[in-house]
This record gives sequence, C-alpha cells and structure tokens, in this order.
Amino acid sequence: MSTATRVGGDGRVRCWWPGDDAGYLAYHDGEWGRPVTDDDRLFEKLCLEGFQAGLSWLTILRKRGNFRAAFCGFDIAAVAAFEPRDIERLLGDADIVRHRGKIISAVNNAGRALEVIEEFGSLAAYIWGWEPTLGAGPPASMEALPASTEESESLAKDLKRRGWTFVGPTTVNAFMQSMGLVNDHIEGCFARADCESERAGLARPQPEL
Repeated sequence: MSTATRVGGDGRVRCWWPGDDAGYLAYHDGEWGRPVTDDDRLFEKLCLEGFQAGLSWLTILRKRGNFRAAFCGFDIAAVAAFEPRDIERLLGDADIVRHRGKIISAVNNAGRALEVIEEFGSLAAYIWGWEPTLGAGPPASMEALPASTEESESLAKDLKRRGWTFVGPTTVNAFMQSMGLVNDHIEGCFARADCESERAGLARPQPEL
C-alpha cells in the first residue's frame, strides 16, 4: 500500500491527510472531490480556502458552521450587500478568523461573483468551464499532488483579472480539489471511485447564451 494512503479504524483505505479526526474523515469521505454545482456552495468553498491561507484546513473546517452563521450562509447576494458595519461586526466575532483583509476580500468577491453570474448565468457555469480536458490519472503519492497546476494558475489569473482577491494558484488549486473540478484522491483510496462515479454522471453547468 502507498505511504500516501492509510487504513482507518473501519478498515477502509484512504488518503493519508485526514488522519484520525472524525470531522476531517467525514469531510474526506463525503465531500472532498465530489462535484459541486450550487453557486453559494462554490462561493463558500472559495471564500474558506482564502481564509485558510496560512492556517490548517482543519482549523477552518471546525469553524465552518460559525463562518456560515456570520456570512449569511454564504448567500452571494447577501454578502455582496455587506456594509462597513458588517465588516466591523465580523472583526469582533471570535468564532471565525478575524483577518480584516480576508473578510474584506470575501465581501469584494461576492460582488465579483454577481458579475460572473450576470455574464455566464451562474458561477457554476464559469467555474466548470475551467475543468481540465484530460485527466492526469490518479495521483500515486503525496509528491504527485502539486501545490498548484497549470489549470489553477490559469483560473487564478482570470479571477484576478475580474477583480477577485485572495485567489492565488495554490488557493484555487485547493478549491478545485475540494469542489470536484479534479479528482485528486490518491490511488487506492476508496473515495476516489465514488468521486469519479459522481463526476461521470454529472451534467456540467453550461453558460446561458
């Protein structure tokens, strides 16, 4: 068995990274890599990846419920309407990551997401338009999972061109992995086949003409 996988207490072979934390295991098994087409959920994932910069993902995952409460469930239109008093409210909320730049970025990005929705019909149609055309095959090791890819660099560049912030190639790559634009479960991980099946049956969102 690859050193990038491990056998859990339930006997299942998984990617190494969730360890033994119950919440992390649930995230790995039921969410990471599974295709997402809901605009608000895509916005949430991209925001939270931005908040994660410099921190562990487990820290963000444990605070996700608090983030959802603080950011109106990551309803794009609601967050885009946040005013300076909302920024101050969030900076006083000890249950989330109180980083002024990241909070302002989330509000800014909500506005930019509305612009994308107006242009493409949905945020999902825009995001899924960046899906790699050829799969690279299952990664066989930790080293086979780069921090960024050509696709994440291209998407990050376009998002920045559109005025998004806290969307560097590494952040965007993590987002792409999380929301199923790519399937980066390690070869041998039981969840890889599940994600691949969901991706195969997915009707990709298309831009509205």
